[in-house]
Amino acid sequence: MRLRMLGSGSRGNSALLSADETLILLDAGLPIRQLADRLAGARIGHRGIDHVVVTHGHLDHSRSAGIIAKRHDATLFCADRYFHHRAFSRAPEKRQLPDSGRIELEARPGSDPSPVVRTIRVPHDCDPTLALGIEHRDRHLSLVSDMGEPREDVASTLKDPHVLLLEANHDLEMLRSGPYPQALKDRVSGSHGHLSNDQMAIMLTRMVGPRTHTVVLIHLSEKNNSPELALDAARAALTRLGRPEVRVLVAAQHEPLDPIDV
Repeated sequence: MRLRMLGSGSRGNSALLSADETLILLDAGLPIRQLADRLAGARIGHRGIDHVVVTHGHLDHSRSAGIIAKRHDATLFCADRYFHHRAFSRAPEKRQLPDSGRIELEARPGSDPSPVVRTIRVPHDCDPTLALGIEHRDRHLSLVSDMGEPREDVASTLKDPHVLLLEANHDLEMLRSGPYPQALKDRVSGSHGHLSNDQMAIMLTRMVGPRTHTVVLIHLSEKNNSPELALDAARAALTRLGRPEVRVLVAAQHEPLDPIDV
């Protein structure tokens, strides 16, 4: 598998995963013109995407899901309660992601075996929100974001991937002293909000295993975090774990990362 982080942050999140010739878009929260431009930059042509997999209904993850699925004649996978969500309405075909389970994504001809998506529900104020594990040809990727607190069940279900995409939304002190109104600060830091750098470090410690070679920190707040603080927290956790050699990257809002071999 090969991963391309197209963009991640409070303004929109999306990543492209190739499993042989099968192309999977993980979340579609970027504005459609921006998403289309970044797909074009990745040389994804007409009907290049096979599946769009969306973790939850907040617009920074779902904004362009239906439109991009229609343009590419792709199957949209999401929780069934979002089937009538405005952002999903244009998708030509929708299929249900289980709250906690396993589903195969149809592979392109000649690309067998089919990629497998594992799901588990996470605490967030858009219910259901799902963490994902994608498996193909003995390679594993896990995506954990928009989760209000560290959860052992999530870690144990999706632990030891080759590549881990993990939310590092905010630094708690920056959030407390920052410009958000108090109600929004309480939401972000609450048990159904987002992971802080310290909480990310807890999840990283629980999830990194012998196979893990790369961690990508995602969904950083532009106002309440910095790449340097998030990187420091992740690297300190990896050092305590005895895995300082694991590569740590920070996904950016405004430009894609270089492709990552899973």
